[in-house]
Amino acid sequence: MSGEQFQFAYCEKMVEGGVVKADQTEFSECWKTVWKTPYIMRLALSAGIGGLLFGYDTGVISGALLYIREDFQEVDRKTWLQEVIVSMVVAGAIFGAAFGGWMNDRFGRKLSILVADALFFVGAIVMALSPAPWMIILGRIFVGLGVGMASMTAPLYISEASPARIRGALVSTNGLLITGGQFLSYLINLAFTKAPGTWRWMLGVAGAPAVVQFVLMLSLPESPRWLYRRDKVEEARSILEKIYPANKVEDELKALKLSVDAEKADEQAIGDNFIAKLKGALGNAVVRRGLYAGVTVQVAQQFSGINTVMYYSPTIVQFAGFASNKTAMALSLVTSGLNAVGSIVSMAFVDRYGRRRLMIVSMFGIISCLVVLSVVFFQAASHAPKINQFDSTHFATNATCPSYLSAPNPSSWNCMSCLKADCGFCANGASERSPGACLAMTTDLENSCQRQHRTWFKDGCPSKFGFLAVVFLGLYIISYSPGMGTVPWIVNSEIYPLKYRGFGGGVAAVFNWVCNLIVSLTFLTLTKALGSSGTFLLFAGYCVIGLIFIYWFVPETKGLQFEEVEKMLESGYKPKAFRRKSKSDNQSP
Repeated sequence: MSGEQFQFAYCEKMVEGGVVKADQTEFSECWKTVWKTPYIMRLALSAGIGGLLFGYDTGVISGALLYIREDFQEVDRKTWLQEVIVSMVVAGAIFGAAFGGWMNDRFGRKLSILVADALFFVGAIVMALSPAPWMIILGRIFVGLGVGMASMTAPLYISEASPARIRGALVSTNGLLITGGQFLSYLINLAFTKAPGTWRWMLGVAGAPAVVQFVLMLSLPESPRWLYRRDKVEEARSILEKIYPANKVEDELKALKLSVDAEKADEQAIGDNFIAKLKGALGNAVVRRGLYAGVTVQVAQQFSGINTVMYYSPTIVQFAGFASNKTAMALSLVTSGLNAVGSIVSMAFVDRYGRRRLMIVSMFGIISCLVVLSVVFFQAASHAPKINQFDSTHFATNATCPSYLSAPNPSSWNCMSCLKADCGFCANGASERSPGACLAMTTDLENSCQRQHRTWFKDGCPSKFGFLAVVFLGLYIISYSPGMGTVPWIVNSEIYPLKYRGFGGGVAAVFNWVCNLIVSLTFLTLTKALGSSGTFLLFAGYCVIGLIFIYWFVPETKGLQFEEVEKMLESGYKPKAFRRKSKSDNQSP
């Protein structure tokens, strides 16, 4: 999410009066309003549990995977199987979002949330009871369908059941709950490291919030907007009476009528099926240029490599030389916490400094951190401990790594050479960075190594550079979260004409999910083929391309009315450095 901030794509869909941004005044007003009318906060928080589940289920696998690998040797040996287990939530989310869009329009927001909860619960139970990897994958698909549905339904329900003056602030709480859910997943992972069943508890705990939300939603109403569209005017009125002061209800009903009528007129003009909207969008220069910008920022967000960190953070920490599962998860907790903090920072600065500037600065920071990480991992591999030939050949009968025995020049081998040969490195008992044994990758040898109070390394080698890798992972998150983490969703809520806003945001979101799937499904394979250093350098290269595209295609929308954005795109956006100087040129930089 971070594919992770998917909600921003839909939080403004079908909302009266267009986009409502959350600023400091709005947050103050929000506290005053919910203090007087706590029912509003009950609606927002009950629906927001969907965001919490979204964050939890996308984040929890990063720690659980370490213990799944311990229980299933097949998973430990097959990189592609680990990638499938991780990425099936993303694959499910693509279909869940599409199905959720149809269900939202046909059966309403409330039922869609209830169905998402059922999918979350079933997926959690299936994963917790899984006797084999294929069943974990099945459970992850169920959870992914729930994530896709919740990712679009929760912010939509909140936005349609919130007073307009505080809508942005309330929808923002859903975004915070996503990153909060990811942070919570790391805490839960850490809490269950010593519990019997480890990963089963980590994955199964997600069923509890799903049950809580299901029960809460049963007592809550349907979205007033959906009811009004279904000609259930009196039901819509009764809900608005609980949200607004008595003297404001009629005004809200009038605004609702105007908005729904305009929406129906647009559907009649351009059609309400995907093919009709696609033809209309591609034939409209403004929408087409908007899609260039919207799709660019979404693709750039995912190919910055963020979800390699969010989905594989403990594994990356182990690549850096921290062999202990518990240590890897504790250090990964820092990156998750920084991501949550970055969401708050974004709210404070995005309207002050602008979307375009924040993304460009963010990309420079991301590129710098990825290049440094590449250098750090390269140095760690170059300075990996040497192999002790005597220890390797006399550790136990037939224990030596077969590739090491057949190597033409075994004296040149180090720990990294051993791991690349799919063998394990049993560190020296006196010092982990001293020459150790290169042994065959078996559970018995791993246990034998640990019984001698030595550390077994199978993903990364002990190195004095390991701490630097964790530091720059943290700096990478700090660079990413306030800019590329949240701004692409905001841009997509502002860059399209009103009648194409839902369609344009949806197309860009699909690109985001597909790129998310590609990245999460190939990361471990890339690290095996290119090494950690080469993989991070590859992502840095993608980011350079992304930065160029953002600079060329993405205009600044800060402080502009929708009509002004449309006018700017109508004439064709160019970066300031490439425009012809003109007194009448008043486009934003």
